[in-house]
Amino acid sequence: ARRDQARVARDARAGSGAPARPARARRHPLSAPCATEHRLTVPVRGQVASDLVSRPPLTDFVKAYDVRGLVPEQLDVDVAWSLGAAFAEVVAIREAARAVVIGHDMRDSSPELSRAFARGVASRGVDVIEIGLASTDGLYYASGSLDLPGAMFTASHNPAAYNGIKLCRAGARPVGQDTGLAEIRDLAQELLDGSAEIRAIEPEGTVRVQDVLADYGTFLRSLVDLSAIRPLKVVVDAGNGMGGHTVPAVLGTAAGLPELPLQIVPLFFELDGSFPNHEANPLDPKNLLDLQAAVVAEGADLGLAFDGDADRCFVVDERGGAVSPSAITGMIARREIGKERAAGRLASDVAIVHNAITSAQVPEIIAAEGARAVRTRVGHSFIKAQMAEHEAVFGGEHSAHYYFRDFWFADTGMLAAMHVLAALGEQDGPLSELMADYSAYVASGEINSTVSDAAAATEKVRAWAADHEVTEDTLDGLTLTHAGSGGDAMWWLNLRASNTEPLLRLNVEAADTETMERVRDDVLAIVRGESR
Repeated sequence: ARRDQARVARDARAGSGAPARPARARRHPLSAPCATEHRLTVPVRGQVASDLVSRPPLTDFVKAYDVRGLVPEQLDVDVAWSLGAAFAEVVAIREAARAVVIGHDMRDSSPELSRAFARGVASRGVDVIEIGLASTDGLYYASGSLDLPGAMFTASHNPAAYNGIKLCRAGARPVGQDTGLAEIRDLAQELLDGSAEIRAIEPEGTVRVQDVLADYGTFLRSLVDLSAIRPLKVVVDAGNGMGGHTVPAVLGTAAGLPELPLQIVPLFFELDGSFPNHEANPLDPKNLLDLQAAVVAEGADLGLAFDGDADRCFVVDERGGAVSPSAITGMIARREIGKERAAGRLASDVAIVHNAITSAQVPEIIAAEGARAVRTRVGHSFIKAQMAEHEAVFGGEHSAHYYFRDFWFADTGMLAAMHVLAALGEQDGPLSELMADYSAYVASGEINSTVSDAAAATEKVRAWAADHEVTEDTLDGLTLTHAGSGGDAMWWLNLRASNTEPLLRLNVEAADTETMERVRDDVLAIVRGESR
């Protein structure tokens, strides 16, 4: 199958062990119903952990929003066990959750790591439901529908040497550094170091398997009905990621659901965590080339590309042109506002969330529909928090993460894809024509520059802008907006420093290509210390 899919793309382009005995250290106050207390570390193949294993600290790879590390140098079964036990203590037990639900992607290391995490959870007396192979939004569905905290083993689009964990509370509520992840990390580190004194739990929790794939598909179909659209031919590039598992189930009949008027042309549907065809990161334009060529060669109506864990979806029109995630955000926003209005709700009571670097057209579309646009910082924790605060029906990001109130405020690439299919299939025109209404401005895309002093470079750009009649805000980095005056077209830019690397990220948008390129080049020259 992999060879056949690769040929299609090429042709299109051409035309547990005993517990260790730790050294005595400070006690972490863990809860449990048993009176017998002992010190416990993660089981390490029958050996004392400190005698056998030297590993980097968890702070190296437990990030702000998830766990992401090299296997096995950073993330191995012992780390997974410890994180599972810590997650049970910090989240499941405190919330009186009856179980934890766990899913995993197609990476070679994912089944073993997820099973070790499950054993860690069960060791604290908490039951486990394993859903097996899943997309990240499939795990969110399980967490939401079962009202259980969850863990998804995936490194998304990262290379094959990596794996990771995305954690959530019951109802798919996110777990980040400020909402429990730091505490989970620190307790897991104590378990690994042998410094956590905890009470034994008897009996341990049980582990059982539950398949939710068909229920996931049925639920998504209940939110966007595709049964009556006109027939569409759709090329889908799964990038050897989890889209190859979910697309046949949700958009096809593999999970036993009724047939839809869709002809799916598969590209790279074989699950393969080595990503033999291209990186499963559609945000990088080079990873869309196979899809773009195949759409044209097949005479398809559109193309869809999913990232490794299939929580993001990118769209290609019938001509092979990439459709901006901002345009998709505007289109879905209009559909969701219309859906609320049809249900009898005033448009003025409807909120849509977008981040600071989506197109300026997004809030314009929302305002034109009479709804409220809520602007927030880049990052899923910020957009989810704003959606909950404002009870927003939808939220979109420039990175093709799309969030839905009706999906527990979580992000789902599949539901976004279904909105695109519905919008196209409910009318007769091509996708390029449909999306033209959502593509009024010209954007640079995100451009990274390596800098030694991000703050100093930002100040130089601020000084340059003093002569350009701009307004400034610092919600997320530096945003400068020129409304357009004196014959000069509208433009805006955003300059944000990376939290983890010596980088400045630049986004520019303007009313025309010439203006966008001029502003982009001027600012890049300043940031990079180049003369113009």
